[in-house]
Amino acid sequence: MSSAGAAGLPVVDARTPAVLVLPGPVARDEVAGLCADVRSLLKDGPASVVVCDVGGLGPPGLAAVDLLARLQLAARRAGGRIRLRDPDPALPALLDLVGLAFEVEGQAEEREPPLGVQEAVEPGDAAR
Repeated sequence: MSSAGAAGLPVVDARTPAVLVLPGPVARDEVAGLCADVRSLLKDGPASVVVCDVGGLGPPGLAAVDLLARLQLAARRAGGRIRLRDPDPALPALLDLVGLAFEVEGQAEEREPPLGVQEAVEPGDAAR
């Protein structure tokens, strides 16, 4: 026996980010639509972060850098930011090379130690 769904709006955690999947190489004429999608996700939802699943973009290149820079600009103008999911290992290095900083899911933020890592104290070390 099944019961009817609960009345009202579904429960949504405000910390749950919106997700935009980039399934493959993006043509230049698709960039404006993706930027509009980012603005819409930030404006219509409670999240201030849009997670861009970039696993399908293929090998990183300047086209990917241009796309991500434009998406980040659209997100910032809408009061949010972009976080990358499943990037090719070379993509963060390429973004860093051109001076763009992006959060990557699963990475510790700057100045924060990774979870579960504790600093060891050796006997005889001076207290700080």
